[in-house]
Amino acid sequence: MNIAELYTLYKQRPAVTTDSRACPPGALFFALRGESSDGNAYAEKALQAGCSHAVIDDAAAWAGERTILVDNALETLQQLARLHRRTLGVTVIGITGTNGKTTTKELMAKVLSQKYSVLFTEGNLNNHIGVPLTLLRLTGRHEIAVVEMGANHPGEIRDLAEIALPDYGLITNVGYAHLEGFGSFEGVVRAKGELYDFLRRTDGRIFIDGDNRYLTEMAEGIEKTVYGKIPDVSPRRSDAGNVSGGKAPSVTGKVTHNYPFLSFRWQTPGAASPDVEAYDVETRLVGDYNLGNALAAIAAGLHFHVPPGLINGAISAYEPANSRSQRKKTAGNTLVIDAYNANPSSMRAALENFASAESRPGRTPPPEEEKELSGTTFSRGDSAPLRKAVILGDMLELGERSPELHGEIIALVKKCGFDSVLLCGEQFSAAGQTFTCFRDVDGLNEYLEANPPRGCEILIKGSRGMHLEKIIHNL
Repeated sequence: MNIAELYTLYKQRPAVTTDSRACPPGALFFALRGESSDGNAYAEKALQAGCSHAVIDDAAAWAGERTILVDNALETLQQLARLHRRTLGVTVIGITGTNGKTTTKELMAKVLSQKYSVLFTEGNLNNHIGVPLTLLRLTGRHEIAVVEMGANHPGEIRDLAEIALPDYGLITNVGYAHLEGFGSFEGVVRAKGELYDFLRRTDGRIFIDGDNRYLTEMAEGIEKTVYGKIPDVSPRRSDAGNVSGGKAPSVTGKVTHNYPFLSFRWQTPGAASPDVEAYDVETRLVGDYNLGNALAAIAAGLHFHVPPGLINGAISAYEPANSRSQRKKTAGNTLVIDAYNANPSSMRAALENFASAESRPGRTPPPEEEKELSGTTFSRGDSAPLRKAVILGDMLELGERSPELHGEIIALVKKCGFDSVLLCGEQFSAAGQTFTCFRDVDGLNEYLEANPPRGCEILIKGSRGMHLEKIIHNL
């Protein structure tokens, strides 16, 4: 069966699955091979569960006439997704970057949804499997798709772009991440730049942070809309407006307040009107490093003629989830949870922002209630003033430079002078003898159960593989 014939089957019931435990009636099941399992072994089960056909690449898994044998089930899934995307002709925006791509994707989708029917990547389905699954969720009613693209090896962004065929692209930033796969920082830059390479070749357009020299150096020869930070913005405020005309104006903005959530002001200095309008936005995002993510969403909104008032409302209403830039109050503390992922650049940004942000004052306890708080222990007095504490987990996949990069983060932590520091993971344990360290999250949890913190503002930051979300119940 060729891909056109398979697409005809797909259109009869446009649904696919790679999980035999979740089979929509009439869906196509793709038997994908993983590190620990082989989907071919579940083809017959998927058919019994209601799938119309099973696409396999192992003849031994043949289960009758509703089985489709192909050379490679994953490649077939990707080809099907590419054909579907091309057939529908939906405008596609591809997003990648070291930090902030998920937040930017969600902000951009919220903004564009004010005027258009938008499909966007769910969760972390941003790889060679997740991207085609996202594209195969497209229907005739969608007008724009915002597709996140992740990678940890060279060539992956190139391959994902060839599947998604983006018309527009955004690289949020480049930094030290996945060095085991990319080999070096320069390797990261080249790999992320594969999105630009695709758009340059296909006459696409990019949204670009004009303050990032690595991105601007790579962006030669591509049509672009630029956004960036500025030292000052006109104080006049307007809550409504309209952007018309062809080319979207550039967007600039600055942080106006950073506690407990980010507030900022933005303007369109390229607007035709001699009176530049400025707009103030209050968000539910933690961290001034999210300004660039918000400006990228604004730039996209203006390019697609979403009125500023609707843009501002969408950004203000957005609430992060999945342990990304979340602020949460518990019975004894205030948590800043940013534990979905971590690398040196995002860790540095989070620590510097946390150190510089205002701290809500608390009541100073009388001498008999005062409990000493060193660099490695928490205050346990509920009446103590709010203290700044950090709990950090290892940054994974940094290769040979991991000890050096973890050491640099520890040096920054010392410089910041937090009231309390707890470190979790083998890398931090090897480099952070000054602070209390735990090899894994289980040891950290045991400590927190015996020494529950009180009266603290706590930053929780680490790679997803460290599972720091497991400690939240003890905070």
